[in-house]
Amino acid sequence: MKSVVTTVVAAADQGARFPSSSDLESVQGSLQRAAARMEAADKLAGNYDAVAQEAVNAIYSKYPNGQGRDMDAGTQKDKCKRDIVHFLRLINYSLVVGGTGPVDEWGINGAREVYKALGIGTDTFVCGLSFLRTRGCADRDMSAQALVEYNALLDYVINAMS
Repeated sequence: MKSVVTTVVAAADQGARFPSSSDLESVQGSLQRAAARMEAADKLAGNYDAVAQEAVNAIYSKYPNGQGRDMDAGTQKDKCKRDIVHFLRLINYSLVVGGTGPVDEWGINGAREVYKALGIGTDTFVCGLSFLRTRGCADRDMSAQALVEYNALLDYVINAMS
């Protein structure tokens, strides 16, 4: 699983060298942000269902009829929420490891193809995640630094799916 630490070690090993000062600074920065990431992961884990439902509501306010294959609205919303929860879980894992590995390995790679095959535009998914990005509020939801870490991963997924 890719994290700052594993990336630095792999790059140094591939170059048959010791980690450089800038490599070590990168690891140090990641370690310094670890408490904020753990806070964000904890808050997300404790509230993921409500967060996912807010994303689904945002999607269906913009796309009232949804997208994709013909199915009843309830089933379509349930499947949409399932997918949002899946990505929130991967974002949570990424917060824990301090890198984008879980999102890259288990989420983004192939997600576009799956949605395309189902006739669902990634713009619906991006809509929901973008709502979560702008909805987050320091103090109400988590500390300012934890929100920065959470939003950085939301931005990463939004950009990858756009």
